[in-house]
Amino acid sequence: MNETQQVKDAEMAQVDVDQQTLQNYWRENRNLVFTMLGIWFAVSYLVQLFASAFNNVVIAGFPLGYYMGGQGALIVFVAMIFIYAKKMNALDKKYNLEEEEDE
Repeated sequence: MNETQQVKDAEMAQVDVDQQTLQNYWRENRNLVFTMLGIWFAVSYLVQLFASAFNNVVIAGFPLGYYMGGQGALIVFVAMIFIYAKKMNALDKKYNLEEEEDE
């Protein structure tokens, strides 16, 4: 057995989690991913359906639809990255599956 395999086996031995805990963890993980995908879909596609209504509002000479598509979506997507990372770290801690920090 090579050294890499021994390290992997040692790491797996450290994580002692029963099957029910793993199922609960992955259920919550899947729900979080589906929620994030739903938000992504709504911002990417559903907002565009209402663009003509948004374009009736003009800000600094540009229609609101421009801001929603050009900058609003980007702000939402970047916020989603940070929210997802924070939620996953909390989920990992909840189920005692967090990664160890290397110093």
